[in-house]
Amino acid sequence: MDRIEWFDLPAPARAAVEKHTGAVETAETAPHGVMSRLACTIRTPAGRAFVKGTPQNDPQAWVYRHEAQVTRNAPQAPRLLWEVDTGGWLLYGYEYVEGRYPDLAPGSHDLAHLVRTLIVVSETPWPEPLRKRPLHTRWADFLPADVPPGLQGRGLAHTDMSPHNMLVTSTGELLLLDWALSCPAPTWADTALAVPRLISAGHTAEQAETIARQVPAYQAADSATITTFACTVYTAWEDWERTRPLPHRAALTAAVRTWAAHRQAVPSA
Repeated sequence: MDRIEWFDLPAPARAAVEKHTGAVETAETAPHGVMSRLACTIRTPAGRAFVKGTPQNDPQAWVYRHEAQVTRNAPQAPRLLWEVDTGGWLLYGYEYVEGRYPDLAPGSHDLAHLVRTLIVVSETPWPEPLRKRPLHTRWADFLPADVPPGLQGRGLAHTDMSPHNMLVTSTGELLLLDWALSCPAPTWADTALAVPRLISAGHTAEQAETIARQVPAYQAADSATITTFACTVYTAWEDWERTRPLPHRAALTAAVRTWAAHRQAVPSA
């Protein structure tokens, strides 16, 4: 998506934000992410904040509202500070987090931070007042008609375990950013979705699953259900690589293919 710069926003929208933040001195557009029309870090006399948003008439504007509502309930997430709906734009301000993207390669100290965050998220129920299609409905085209009960969970799931959606702070806390794709899912779903990311970072499938099994929800999950999930993720990602190609998708599809093959070859894993 083409990004707009902060100072190219309509003046009324910027003025409405500055009522919350004070005068914006500088703004730096985020280098990663493909969804937000505006995504930038602003600096004011009071400090920094991360701002994201889209035009009010964008058909996807509801996604931003959803993300803000979920973030209010999500653990390991930056705080939502304010929202602005004026000047033709819908804008949200989030706590600025000083941190770095994690290193998920074998031997990295960040793996322990990731496991701690996955445990906390796995213990968080979906905020039921928020209506959102559960993961097994989102992926209905790729699942068997008789969806296993174990795939019909109501935990809070982020569902996009890209390292670019994570920040490790100076205290070793790993926060999850960008909750736009969050939905109800099995409590172990985010841990499972981290497995192909670990494989892509250099782990074997067994090494990645050894890390995943440190999360009690994943350790306790039915093995056959995990295998069905892995095969479903592979089918979905392979379809998206063909129909909605993006530069990063080929490597991820290869990683999840490795995971699915491992699960099918070792059904008792």
